[in-house]
Amino acid sequence: MTEPLMSLRDLRVEFDTRHGRVTALSGISLDVMPGETLGIVGESGCGKSITALAMMGLVPNPPGHVTGGSITFQGEDITRARPGRLRRLRGRDIAMIFQEPMTSLNPVFTVGDQIAEAILLHQDVSRAQADKQVVDLLATVGIPEPARRAKAYPHELSGGMRQRVMIAMAISCRPKLLIADEPTTALDVTVQAQIFDLMRDIQREFGVAIVLITHDMGAIAEMTDRVAVMYAGRIIEQGTSDQILDNPLHPYTRGLIGCIPVLGREAGDSARLPPLAEIPGIVPPLHLLGEGCAFAERCTLADDHCRAVRPALQEKGHPVACHHAGKAVPA
Repeated sequence: MTEPLMSLRDLRVEFDTRHGRVTALSGISLDVMPGETLGIVGESGCGKSITALAMMGLVPNPPGHVTGGSITFQGEDITRARPGRLRRLRGRDIAMIFQEPMTSLNPVFTVGDQIAEAILLHQDVSRAQADKQVVDLLATVGIPEPARRAKAYPHELSGGMRQRVMIAMAISCRPKLLIADEPTTALDVTVQAQIFDLMRDIQREFGVAIVLITHDMGAIAEMTDRVAVMYAGRIIEQGTSDQILDNPLHPYTRGLIGCIPVLGREAGDSARLPPLAEIPGIVPPLHLLGEGCAFAERCTLADDHCRAVRPALQEKGHPVACHHAGKAVPA
């Protein structure tokens, strides 16, 4: 069997806050296989972006602390790696597309200079060779007139183009793992589709594994091979995309799927299609989590046992953490 490219085992991340030390990730375990797309899905505040930062070795310390577990990349435990080793891995072997390009790109340097910096840092090439690679990369990600655009500053590009620049920078050194944190936030649906098509093309061309961080179950359905559903710093369900989408066992997962807009739902087709759903309430603040299930206050299936005992992941066809896994939600 193929070995995982990256493995997280019982990963625990804590933050110092005005409420004391709170646990942002509590015992996260997952694998990323070579060449696959793994989706990590959940609402804002569930721990998705902290998981991505931990994978990159970028948890801010202080106030963040990796207090338990391990992250291995190609067999190397990077939670114990020295800063210099992490800098060599980042960009060259593990790359990340951040959520908002305008806060990730430096406004006073051209996009070409910023992509070239990553190339010069990790490859033994001249500046002229790096500049040629920049133009080739911008063409690869579908930016027209790449030689001219390389001389542009971030504010001179559209949101979709800036995101393509971020992708070009991420793939500049042919990484083995690409982490995409909400890569289509604030883009219109046409540009979102173009970005997803581009990511699929890059995966086919370079064989890169992708971790897609999102709150959008539509993106999960379109892009991923396997899915991990997160809630309040824990993985509460995981499996193949088909397992999760066709047979969701956790009420939270079913709620997320119910939020996917379906063509025709609002056009008089209510006899065949259920109404667009919503999940009442919000993700609880981490410092207020009790001993029971974190989703209990929002769940129509919750009982006293749910509120008192936190469910562990159990195999129910695929792993799920719910005392009432698969039980029908009351109408």
